[in-house]
Amino acid sequence: MVALTDKAALTENQEDDNTSTQSEIKAPSTTGLTIFTAAVFIVGEMAGSGILALPKSMVDTGWSGVILIVLCALLSGYTGIILGRSWQILKDRFPMYRGHIRYPYPAIAFEAIGKPGRYMVTFCVNFTLFSVSCVFLLVAANNIQSLLVQVGVSVSFCVWVPIIAAILCPFTWLGTPKDFWPIAAIATTATGIACLLIFVQEMLDIGHYPDVKFPSTDFGNFFEAFGVILFAFGGHAIFPSVQHDMKDTRKFHWTVGISYVVVVLYYLPVSAAGYAVYGDLFITRNTDNILNILTPSIITTIVTIMITIHLIMGFIIVINPFCQELEQLLNIPLKFSVKRICVRSAVVALVLFVAETIPKFGIILGLVGGSTVTLLTFVFPSLFYIKLRRHENDEWPREKLEIWEYILHAEIILVGLVGGIASTYSVIADLANADHPSFTVPCYVNATASGG
Repeated sequence: MVALTDKAALTENQEDDNTSTQSEIKAPSTTGLTIFTAAVFIVGEMAGSGILALPKSMVDTGWSGVILIVLCALLSGYTGIILGRSWQILKDRFPMYRGHIRYPYPAIAFEAIGKPGRYMVTFCVNFTLFSVSCVFLLVAANNIQSLLVQVGVSVSFCVWVPIIAAILCPFTWLGTPKDFWPIAAIATTATGIACLLIFVQEMLDIGHYPDVKFPSTDFGNFFEAFGVILFAFGGHAIFPSVQHDMKDTRKFHWTVGISYVVVVLYYLPVSAAGYAVYGDLFITRNTDNILNILTPSIITTIVTIMITIHLIMGFIIVINPFCQELEQLLNIPLKFSVKRICVRSAVVALVLFVAETIPKFGIILGLVGGSTVTLLTFVFPSLFYIKLRRHENDEWPREKLEIWEYILHAEIILVGLVGGIASTYSVIADLANADHPSFTVPCYVNATASGG
């Protein structure tokens, strides 16, 4: 989905949608997201499936997983700030980016390295957001199935996937993030409650499984888990869209800082305690989801409800930028219309089909985390930022970069590429092995044999 054509067409579109003046460079908007509400969006999008899958990743990486989580958080947070600076450079230099833009990340790529960058970023952003939507839908369905089993209702989660998709579809018709920030607030609050209660249940389960083991780590499992960890901090696909909807886009670095502090506080206790208490139960029970490991209790039930609320709200957040860019490609107006309803409903239907085809959400986490999320989070932000600062013309001078900046960005790109390639290879190798526990038949082939 290539939304950006050329600067002339882009300028013409922006004059139609939302004209701007030079004064907008210095004066923040009077409407839009605040630092806090923007941070709520980022936390609401990032934290969720990562919380469920990271304890299993700790099993595959051992205690080094704690270091990986902290390292990925630091690097991802830094590149998030760099990405925000890159978008601000575009807004300062080019008047056409000061109005409403449906595709800010591809625009950054276009100004940094031209059309090839735009094409790569467009694919990566849309593939990532689409995949995350599938994951959220699958985990929500799994959770609902487990909740109903407790009251004697046994219905495959494969049946709940289309039901949830149908219920959420009308909510995906909402315009842009600033139109539905309460949804993000609900998602973030639900996740916080869930994390606290998961940790409480983990503490209560200490000694409940005295025979658990801590398996040794091999190359494939380690890098597959690394991909999941990368995925857990892979919110960059929506960062520019959230920043663009802020009252003052220059304060986005504060938004990123707040977001990552909250997310790390969510992730670390749950992951470390889950590994210490449950060990190889994730392997023996063949699950990526810690909710399938926690001892059944009223606490676990509340956790499942909270996580499900988060995932349902998160689905609406994540799918929005994907839909916006598709609408730009199809020249659909910004205002609410029948065309918007048709396009976004079709997107939900496609997400439903993929979710029913690959019902094991851990596969999607590892594959996306090691490929497009790695590029969007660790490779593209550093690359584009350096290129934008080196650009010069008669209107703005070339900005000097210190040697340490080149070294830091080179290391970030290297870490992303090495980890991403190894992780993607591991997941693809698993997908090719029909006897591997990660392999699951599609829901429409055998709903009872499929498993999330």
